[in-house]
Amino acid sequence: MNEAACRRLLIHGLVQGVGFRYSLHREAVRLGLAGWVRNRRDGTVEAVVAGPAASVEAMVAWAHRGPPSARVDRVDVTPFEGEFTDFQQHPTA
Repeated sequence: MNEAACRRLLIHGLVQGVGFRYSLHREAVRLGLAGWVRNRRDGTVEAVVAGPAASVEAMVAWAHRGPPSARVDRVDVTPFEGEFTDFQQHPTA
């Protein structure tokens, strides 16, 4: 049995202006996850991913690499509470 998980990711590094949000969105949909992703004014990318625990862990692993043009320095991962039906891109916060 695969339990559900929900995590908030805060991704640091060269992660804006390199297609990170778009790529994360595409990967989340491929993994069957729900949640959202957005740029933050401080230069990070923030995402909430929810779904089967194995898929959430795969998304966390992907976030440590990102798309080819990104440079990920650090990913902060914390538990998150919420219910989501799909995966969305949100405006910068």
